[in-house]
Amino acid sequence: MAKKPTAAGSEQLLSEFKALVSDTEQLLQHSVELTGDKAEALRGQINTSLQRARQALGSTEQALLQRGKEVLSDGEEYVREHPLQSLAIGAGVGFLLGLLVSRR
Repeated sequence: MAKKPTAAGSEQLLSEFKALVSDTEQLLQHSVELTGDKAEALRGQINTSLQRARQALGSTEQALLQRGKEVLSDGEEYVREHPLQSLAIGAGVGFLLGLLVSRR
């Protein structure tokens, strides 16, 4: 169970977006003053930050997909090992949902 990579990935993603926002704020604050090489350097920095954020988002997405597959597999395994309990849980949840819906 890989909870740590997802948490680490989201922390990395957050730091990348913070860097991107910071770089963008710098560009906006200095957009009037910056021309030529300075503007190009800042645009390059923003582009690099954006690429890192995209990579972090991709790795976080992969970690979440992997975790989802593990949870689904664990659920299927539980149902195979405990079919009657699973049926009882499903019936109980269905009954409770039916009560909630009929009250409205």
